[in-house]
Amino acid sequence: MATPAAWLLDSPLNVQETLARGLLQIRAVELRPDDPFTWSSGWKAPIYCDNRKILGYPVVRDVVVRGLQSIVAQFYPGTDIVAGAATGGIAHAAMVADRLGLPTAYVRSSAKGHGRQRRVEGRCDAGMSAILIEDTLSTGRSAYDAVEALREEGIHVLAVCAIFSYDFAQAAERAAASGVPAYRLLDYSKLISVATDSGYIEPADVDRLLQWRTSPETYGRS
Repeated sequence: MATPAAWLLDSPLNVQETLARGLLQIRAVELRPDDPFTWSSGWKAPIYCDNRKILGYPVVRDVVVRGLQSIVAQFYPGTDIVAGAATGGIAHAAMVADRLGLPTAYVRSSAKGHGRQRRVEGRCDAGMSAILIEDTLSTGRSAYDAVEALREEGIHVLAVCAIFSYDFAQAAERAAASGVPAYRLLDYSKLISVATDSGYIEPADVDRLLQWRTSPETYGRS
């Protein structure tokens, strides 16, 4: 089946609103426009997304797994492996692979310093095709670094599938450079819309939250 001709695509299931409400309710997502978080990159951000919390909530977890499963089944039915990017994508990749009856693997952020010193673990025979699962897609650096690690093993990476994406331009550039499209179950704009409708943020804060996505490097600086 042909790959859809776009770098970033919505999931085939309409899961965005359900997932957005779930992430807000379990506090996997926090929004603080007046008291921004500091990311590891040094960026100031009015949002913090910790999708590791999903694992502790079976109902939200099932929404995620069904959404990711549907992407593979609809667009990439011939895939051989469901791989997870360390660490956030590993558990979800294993659950999706289990439902599809497929092998799974995972990609470390760097190679082990002992033993066989492998970076990719699990079944990953050269010539196989894979879907890579990531929990959150920000600039795309870690996800597309994992794509290259799989390619070095001789794996054909069909797509990156993320639970949530900020839809930053940097991710689009990395996807275009690699030729590997990305899907997300939930995007930043939809999350802000649901958060506003549900009373998690004030309508007056919406413009600031949306503007942050276009210039995250300078947010919160005087």
